[in-house]
Amino acid sequence: MRAARVHAYGDASVISLEEVPVPAPGPGEVLIKVAATSFNPSEVGLRMGLLHDVLGVTLPLTLGWDVAGTVVTGAGDLVPGDRVIGLVDGAAAEYAVARASMLARAPERIPLAVAAAVPVAGLTAWQAVFEHARIGPGSRVLINGAGGGVGLFAVQLAKHAGAYVVATAAPRSAAAVRALGADEVVDYTTTPLPGGNDVLINLVAAVPASVTALAEEFVSISQPIEHPRAVQFVARNDPSRLTELVALIDKGVVDVTAEVRPLESLADLHRAAERGAIRGKVVVEVER
Repeated sequence: MRAARVHAYGDASVISLEEVPVPAPGPGEVLIKVAATSFNPSEVGLRMGLLHDVLGVTLPLTLGWDVAGTVVTGAGDLVPGDRVIGLVDGAAAEYAVARASMLARAPERIPLAVAAAVPVAGLTAWQAVFEHARIGPGSRVLINGAGGGVGLFAVQLAKHAGAYVVATAAPRSAAAVRALGADEVVDYTTTPLPGGNDVLINLVAAVPASVTALAEEFVSISQPIEHPRAVQFVARNDPSRLTELVALIDKGVVDVTAEVRPLESLADLHRAAERGAIRGKVVVEVER
C-alpha cells in the first residue's frame, strides 16, 4: 500500500510516498481502507521532531492522525463495509488499523472523505467549548482563531450551547466564520480584540500580550496563558463524544466543509502551513 512516511526529522522534503506492507489488525482491532486523512498544523511539529518526547515517537513513522474509511476486517460491533471515523496513528496510508472501541460511525450527511476533517479538530473544539470553557446559554465567548479547522467547529458548538460568539478571523476567513453563526467577526489584523467576555478560547500559536484583560476565564490549545483561571490542554481521543458530534452533523446542527487535496500534496500542505497560507480545514484523499 502507499503511505506518507518520514524516516528522519526535518523540513517538508523528508516526507516521501512509499510502498509498505498492509498492516495486520490484532485482537479487537479493525483494518480500515482509508478514504482520507486530514492535515493538522501540529503535524508540522511532529515532522520536525518537536513532539518526539511528548508522544514517544519512533522513526520511521507514517503521518496522519484523522481517519475516515471503510472497515475491511471487522471486530467488536463493526463489520466489513461499515463507514467509520476516528483518531489513529498512521492514517496517511491506504490502510490503517485501529481498536474498534476507539472508532465512531461516520456521518451520513457528508462525503466520507470530508468526514476526515472531524476527529482531531472536532474533538478539540468540543472539549474546549463544553469541558474546559463550560459554555452555556448567555455566555459571551471570544474565539481567537475562528477561521482555522478547530475554530470552525468551536464557533458552531458555542452557538449550539447558546453563547454569544465573538470570533476573530482574517478577511479571507470572515465570511465563512460569519456563515457558521458568529455574532461578531473581528479582523484581528486591523482591530484590537474586544474585552468584556466571559471566556476566551485561544486557538492560535501566538497569545496576544493583552489577553488577560479580555475575559474572566481562558482556554488555550497552544501556549499556556498566565492567569489563575486559565487552562491549556491537549485534546484526548474520546469516541463517545465523537459519536455525539457525528449526531449533530447528521442533524444539520454542525456543518463540515473542507478543501480536498490528494495524498501527493501532503508535503506542499506542510510548506503552506509554515507560510501561514492554509485556511480552514484540509482533508487529504487517499483512495485512488
